[in-house]
Amino acid sequence: MQTPKKIAMWSGPRNLSTAMMYSFGSRADCAVVDEPFYAAYLDMTGLDHPMRDEILASQSRDPQKVADCLMGDNPGQKPYYYQKHMTQHMIDGVPRDWMRDVINVFLIRHPARVIASYAAKRENPTLEDIGFRQQAELFDLVSGWGQVPVVLDSSDLRDAPQEKLEALCEAIGIGFSPNMMSWARGGHPNDGVWASHWYGAVWNSETFAGAEGEMPEVPDVLQPVLEAALPYYEKLAAVKL
Repeated sequence: MQTPKKIAMWSGPRNLSTAMMYSFGSRADCAVVDEPFYAAYLDMTGLDHPMRDEILASQSRDPQKVADCLMGDNPGQKPYYYQKHMTQHMIDGVPRDWMRDVINVFLIRHPARVIASYAAKRENPTLEDIGFRQQAELFDLVSGWGQVPVVLDSSDLRDAPQEKLEALCEAIGIGFSPNMMSWARGGHPNDGVWASHWYGAVWNSETFAGAEGEMPEVPDVLQPVLEAALPYYEKLAAVKL
């Protein structure tokens, strides 16, 4: 049997990441996992996130055990294993060497859109909360290993979903499946326990949302976060698909 191909998708929160997981999860040949380092991240930082206790109880808090699982067999022994990761979870103490053996893809979104969406769910996000600095750091890490990581902008994906999914599949060396264009309402069996708090919009969807509207206004109190995040976004946007 051919070794399953592992795809690690790196994004910050509020970035179409769940819709992307549903898209890959709609393929009969692809297993998916939802934010496997979330419990370890909360345990190591002590942060008080919505549903903290439920999250801590639902996953391993040992980041090395999580990494070992990611490199092991996937559920159902499928040819592809899609791993949805949040960049802000990759704090000091979380292993990264396993990233050498996966296809690393970076899903980006303009920070003004991320900040506006995140603030609606959890007040006053910081730069550390939204993952832009960590995303650029991980991009530099895998680039330093000689990889040429793929970068996809979620706004481009919403503008032309099939075209961008086809380009993504070609870039990572898998065939495009039309099944990626839609999914069943109500969530995915592999959703994290936190899905009821964060995934309402995508639970009520069956495909990618249409093109995004005008850039949202970011409150004055969050302007410093926007200004700090922009250079990281622009760095990766310069090499996007």
